[in-house]
Amino acid sequence: MRKNILITGASSGLGEGMARAFAAKGCSLALCARSTEKLARLQSELLANYPNIRVFVRSLDVCEYDDVFEVFRGFRDDLGSLDRVIVNAGMGSRSAIGSGDFPSNRKTVETNFVAALAQCEAAMEILKDQNEGHLVLMSSVSAVRGFRGSINVYAATKAAVASLAEGLQLDTLGSPIRVSCILPGYILTDINRDVENAPFRVDLETGVQALVKAIEKEKRRAYVPSWPWTPLSHVLRALPFRLYARAM
Repeated sequence: MRKNILITGASSGLGEGMARAFAAKGCSLALCARSTEKLARLQSELLANYPNIRVFVRSLDVCEYDDVFEVFRGFRDDLGSLDRVIVNAGMGSRSAIGSGDFPSNRKTVETNFVAALAQCEAAMEILKDQNEGHLVLMSSVSAVRGFRGSINVYAATKAAVASLAEGLQLDTLGSPIRVSCILPGYILTDINRDVENAPFRVDLETGVQALVKAIEKEKRRAYVPSWPWTPLSHVLRALPFRLYARAM
């Protein structure tokens, strides 16, 4: 069992939910996010509920790339090793391309992909030194094909994350290092709370339990929840463009 787990973006949403779920399994945690106040509250809660685990928290803006390396190394020193690193920090997009909101779309790209690259670099440095561990990249079912409008940029970043994960899987093939790409469907968080068209959306608790189950299986690629997103992913890929455009 992977006992020492680092989660980025751990102060809210899926990151916070996964922290609670892994703590309940007896895992020690390294949690980082921008909000130190939320992290401190979560740390206190987890230590009170699970006194046999260790929980370390550090402030981190994943777009401060040098800080990513410093924080990851610090957590490794805190815990002695990192058994699993979950690259979870991310944000949604809100503007269609050409709507005059390039700064917002650029921020989404930097947060969801460039910062994910920095986290992968920092994690792989540690896992290679240990010659052991599990790297988890959080993508999205929106990575399967392009999406229109305000989801376009978000979907593109998640497709890039999925491709990055597969490349790392090739790099680590045959080694003791595992790399997983997790592609959640609609799980109720602040990112999609206001999305009107959110088919098969599940509540946070259901989604988190499915995420943790998928992560612990350590498969190369997993859609969450598996039903209906695994079969739907094949359908989406196979749809001719005009039919796909009508469906979207």
